[in-house]
This record gives sequence, structure tokens and C-alpha cells, in this order.
Amino acid sequence: MRSGCTVKAAYYESKGPAKDVLRIGERPTPEPAPNEVRVRIRLSAVNPSDTKARGGYRGNVAMPFPVVVPHQDGAGVIDKVGEGVDPARVGERVWVYEANLGRPSGTAAEFTTVPAHKAVPLPKGVPFEAGACMGIPAMTAHRCVFADGPVAGKTVLVQGGAGAVGYYAVQMAKLGRARVIATVSRDEQAARAREAGADAVINYRTEDVAARMKAITGAEPSVDRVIEVAFGVNVRTDAALLKPNGVIATYASDAVHEPQIPFWPMLAKDLTVRFVLVYVMPRQAHDEAAAFVTDALARGLLKHQVHRVFAFDEIVAAHEATEAMKNVGKVLVQIDRGPE
Repeated sequence: MRSGCTVKAAYYESKGPAKDVLRIGERPTPEPAPNEVRVRIRLSAVNPSDTKARGGYRGNVAMPFPVVVPHQDGAGVIDKVGEGVDPARVGERVWVYEANLGRPSGTAAEFTTVPAHKAVPLPKGVPFEAGACMGIPAMTAHRCVFADGPVAGKTVLVQGGAGAVGYYAVQMAKLGRARVIATVSRDEQAARAREAGADAVINYRTEDVAARMKAITGAEPSVDRVIEVAFGVNVRTDAALLKPNGVIATYASDAVHEPQIPFWPMLAKDLTVRFVLVYVMPRQAHDEAAAFVTDALARGLLKHQVHRVFAFDEIVAAHEATEAMKNVGKVLVQIDRGPE
């Protein structure tokens, strides 16, 4: 903190390319309101939604606030609490989610404030690096995997099994005792999907996904749930692979913004499409995801993939690395180098 009045933060005052609009400077020190906590951020995570919000994705160029400090997720230590929060939480190691949701100040700063329930205790021995990887991707994965009931004994297809969400979805489905098949587009991703626990991996660029699924499972159709990162591209394949009463849980469709639905084939199987957007999930869904993640972290059951930890002053490069979409693993920004 600077003289108790300002903190070092990344921010933007207009939307556009990171190199044009993203700056680092001094911002007023945030103070926790009632039922909030203030967190000294150690590591901040860059999610695709962070770069899309800053870049004006799909024409969304209106600024929600005059100045925005970006990033939804991070990890650090609570240093101050607002009225209504147990003072004993001061000094607690936490992972933070949705810090920037409807608020001008995210985790790309030395300090940020969040509602107390969005600062989740980080289990003893779990590094801040792991905590910063949670939030949006892990909570999205949990919702996709479990929103429609247990997956024990079911076959789950994770499209994009090495992505930020897919990597955790594979692990969570396996923790739920499902058989998991993951799709990837290159060898490096295949290795990561297997590392996450996938029972089988399909390279969708070199293999016919439907034919490989039949060979792997010995059945057609064979899938109970699909976790989908590219809904518009894959919906017809997903519909063909799913058993009657199956579910597609989709959280993205970047390549095809306005997907066409194969209505009659999907109707014939009474399929469900669940659209998952973590930012509008019910509070109960957030709490269930946080509880699952915390338990898994405490028991050492989750693996994490980090592409690179950038220095704070390299935040433009961190955004550009996230947008490049060529990396396997999470992009993190080191805000503070205090002890674990």
C-alpha cells in the first residue's frame, strides 16, 4: 500500500487491445463495506472472460464503470473485514472468485474487496498458485458435471479436456466415479487430459469422434453427459452420441456465435441442453462448488496446470498470452511475493 491511501493496480478507462488500454498505476485503497472482506492479493488469474470484457468482445464496448481494475479470480490473505464479518478472518488465506462481477475493482491490484462468501478459505498447505486457478474455471466445471445429478457409473464426454474448464471437469467427473472420455486437438493437450484422469482421449483433428467413441465404449449411442466448450461446432455430434435423456452442459460457443439446433434428433431422445454461465449461477450452486473444491484441495485430489506466472508489470503480456489460445495451462500474474 502507498501511504495508506493508494495501491498499485492495473486498470483501463476504455476498451480495446491490452497494449493500448491496460495501464499500471495508483488507485485508491479499497475499504470493505458491511459483509465484505479486503484481500491482499498474492496471485491474480487471467480468464478469457477478463480479456473479452476488456477487449469489447462481440461489440460489448460500453464501460460498466469509468475505471475498471480487471480479473475475477485470485488468491491472497484477508487483511481487513467489514461490519458483520468475523474479525477472526483477518490473516486467513483465501481464494477469491467473481471479484470483478458488478464491481469496478478486481484482483489485478495489491488489494481488492469482495463479499465475504467470495473469499473461500484455502486449505493448509495448498499454495496460492493453486488457489488462484480456482474460481471461474473450477466452479464452471463443477456446475457442468454435477448440475444434473450424480455421474457415478455414467459415461461423460468432455469436449476440450485440456482447457481451463475441461481439465477440471475431467478430474471432477472422475472423482464422481464416471467413465470419462476427453477430446483434444494436439499431443500436448492429450497428455494433459490423461494427466487429469481421462480414461480415453480422442484427437478430434485426426480422428472421427463418433467412430472412436463407438470403438472405445462398444456402444452407440454411448454418452450420458457432454461437457461442451464449442457448442455450435459440436452440437450435432453430441446429439448423435448421447443416449436418450442425456445432457449437454455447455459454457461456450466462440466459433459459432448463433448455433443451429438439430431439433428433431434432439427431441427424439428427450435431450437437455444446460447453458452454464458461472456469473449468474444461483448462490447455492456457487456454495456447492466452493465446498467441493475446498474438500478436494484439502485432500490433494486436484491437479492444476499453469502456463506461466507473469510479473505484475507484464500484465499486458499476460492478457495477450491468454488471448493467443495456444497455451496449455492457466495464466497467472504475481501481485505480491509475501510468504505462503
